[in-house]
Amino acid sequence: MQRKLALGLLLVLLSLVISSCAGATPAATPAAANTPAPAPTLTPAAANTPAPAPTLAPAAANTPVPAPGAADVFRFVTVADASEARYRVREQLVNRDLPGDAIGATKDVSGTLTVAADGTLMSAQSRFEINLQGLKSDSSRRDGFVANNVLQTSPFPTAVFVPTAATGLPAPLPASGQGTFELSGDLTIRDVTRPVTWQITITRDGDQLSGTATTSFTFKDFNLTQPRVPVVLSVQDTIKLEFDFQMVLAGA
Repeated sequence: MQRKLALGLLLVLLSLVISSCAGATPAATPAAANTPAPAPTLTPAAANTPAPAPTLAPAAANTPVPAPGAADVFRFVTVADASEARYRVREQLVNRDLPGDAIGATKDVSGTLTVAADGTLMSAQSRFEINLQGLKSDSSRRDGFVANNVLQTSPFPTAVFVPTAATGLPAPLPASGQGTFELSGDLTIRDVTRPVTWQITITRDGDQLSGTATTSFTFKDFNLTQPRVPVVLSVQDTIKLEFDFQMVLAGA
């Protein structure tokens, strides 16, 4: 009996040892084949990478022509108090047997005329201004009417002429001599701007430039009020502008 009991205990101990060995067995590592691999990062193929657009130099035909240098440009400016601008209008007064000219003048004129050596006008660098408030005639009554009713010099004190084209200037521009040419551009009186053309007689003597310019237009062209006063029987519709100028080469 004792022998059977000992044999039973021995079998129980063997069972416990076998169970302990089975529990100590490490967990199986998942097979590498079943573990999802991270997605590879692909470098784009060179053939699919867009190449940067080349920077093209502009064609020679599109390259702007450089502006003339200072040595190729003649810039003439008016001499202070040496030039005079005038208006001239034909009128018939009550106390006169024959018609005569109403003339108003001012020396308050400034201007610049710039031309290239080949006679090309440089419009962006050319401009003339007349102070209309300085206009005086032989009649203060006329001057008051012209200033207040015709030219309205209080809100519009200045007339401006901007040349845009010169026709007949010789090329190259001579250092001396006489000549004639036409100067076209935009004349602004009050709030009205219209194109006009001046007929110019000119004399150049080295650095000096002198001459006379004339043009004409109607009262209606610039929306000006034609005078109607008791002492004036009639006034012609045409206004003539005259400009006697003395100019000098800038920097001379």
